[in-house]
Amino acid sequence: MINFEEELKKFHPSLEIEEAEDAIYNQDLTDIADLLVGLVKEDKESASEDKQ
Repeated sequence: MINFEEELKKFHPSLEIEEAEDAIYNQDLTDIADLLVGLVKEDKESASEDKQ
């Protein structure tokens, strides 16, 4: 059976919309586009080194 008192102790209120937006946008996350840009840059650098 659910112990409501214990569950209430674990409860944390959700962030307000603006606080949630700030928390999301202020994180420095690497996405797939960043990974692809890095791979292309590395490939170009290694290709230029091979030509020398």
